Amino acid sequence: MTSSSDRSPAVDVPAPRSYEIRTYGCQMNVHDSERLSGLLEGAGYVRAPEGSDGDADVVVFNTCAVRENADNRLYGNLGRLAPRKASRPGMQIAVGGCLAQKDRDTIVKKAPWVDVVFGTHNIGKLPVLLERARVQEEAQVEIAESLEAFPSTLPTRRESAYAAWVSISVGCNNTCTFCIVPALRGKEKDRRPGDILAEVEALVAEGVSEITLLGQNVNAYGSDIGDREAFSKLLRACGKIEGLERVRFTSPHPRDFTDDVIEAMATTPNVMPQLHMPLQSGSDTVLKAMRRSYRQERYLGIIEKVRAAIPHAAITTDIIVGFPGETEEDFEQTLHVVREARFAQAFTFQYSKRPGTPAATMENQIPKEVVQARYERLVALQEEISWEENKKQVGRTLELMVAEGEGRKDGATHRLSGRAPDNRLVHFTKPEQEVRPGDMVTVEITYAAPHHLLAEGAVLDTRRTRAGDAWALRNARGRETEQNGVLLGLPKVGVPEPLPVAASGCGCD
Repeated sequence: MTSSSDRSPAVDVPAPRSYEIRTYGCQMNVHDSERLSGLLEGAGYVRAPEGSDGDADVVVFNTCAVRENADNRLYGNLGRLAPRKASRPGMQIAVGGCLAQKDRDTIVKKAPWVDVVFGTHNIGKLPVLLERARVQEEAQVEIAESLEAFPSTLPTRRESAYAAWVSISVGCNNTCTFCIVPALRGKEKDRRPGDILAEVEALVAEGVSEITLLGQNVNAYGSDIGDREAFSKLLRACGKIEGLERVRFTSPHPRDFTDDVIEAMATTPNVMPQLHMPLQSGSDTVLKAMRRSYRQERYLGIIEKVRAAIPHAAITTDIIVGFPGETEEDFEQTLHVVREARFAQAFTFQYSKRPGTPAATMENQIPKEVVQARYERLVALQEEISWEENKKQVGRTLELMVAEGEGRKDGATHRLSGRAPDNRLVHFTKPEQEVRPGDMVTVEITYAAPHHLLAEGAVLDTRRTRAGDAWALRNARGRETEQNGVLLGLPKVGVPEPLPVAASGCGCD
């Protein structure tokens, strides 16, 4: 028997440092935050528990510069963390994303307790910058002027087991006068088609059954590689991947939306009957001032072609109210397009100045009270149309993909929630047999509200899927011990509650 004196002394193994990421802005930022999580976990950090609210060892702000009050929001949050950081030796704060790309050294001047500032082009440097700041005991500000490596090559910790973003391009070549994104994200850079499809195939092998192709201007894909039909070819190629049940994409631009894309949508079975097509304004005069390279007739022509090819397509949009110089007649033209297009939902925003954009210095800025009144009229019209369009779904039999966390009242109502092929949100009666997020159920729609549908009868059919298996496996492992990460869920479609008051960015906000 070994005596106590022969035993090796216990060695204290330091607990891994925890991290928390706070994300603001568009889907691109959400996807970047997945990569930041993957990078940190690859460097030995662990995710802080939900609701830690600044108690992590490292707090990362992934910022957005689209909205006028973005900087106030950031500095307010940084200010609230300052005393906590002062009382916790070793705590670090990092700021990345679009606002970091724009403000650079200003951030550490205004908030000297920040340890790291990094931009949109070098998110892969975060772990190195954190360590350098710790060793040198001084803030590290590193902003790359161009993309160092395509972000999809970085490790990723995803948030859903059954659906994933797949980035096909970064940056934007448009020059919309209200948008600062191209200045911060850079010119469009496309991934090679083979790399995209390899990522999709790998995700499907892990159990993913729905992917969303993501880009600042997703259907301009190919301009960087010299192929105007590259995006439609990519959609068709996705249709050949066995096990991939649903393909979506966001956000396109009317300028680049061609007939071959419509044909690919209509003839590729797993490309869903859903289209998010930013309008911004229905007035040709305002569209010209916005430097949007299409006019009302062109836009409505696209909508007409999509409806002819895909009759059950749900079309959603972005609209900005109160752009500088917008007259009552201009606003009436926007209402006209809304009536003609009959959008399923709309992300509707009041114009607000973005420093650094041409529109911010334009004459004839519209008074707040005028913008508010127009905004309320537009929202009322769209609510009416959304409800009418949803009522057309009553009586239809739809196959839903069971979703996780999308029905806030599911527990109280004994329902589950899922997404229809056209991405409408449907709450349905919980069946007796177990169904998991990622599984498929068939239901009959019995009731319509402006922003959701109900299927109050019994579920007609259930189909267990590999995506559901992946969700069950993730849960069995537990989120804290997940080594390979999980996959990001899809964005919600519709007017958020409460309605935002800021303008959108390049259709991807």
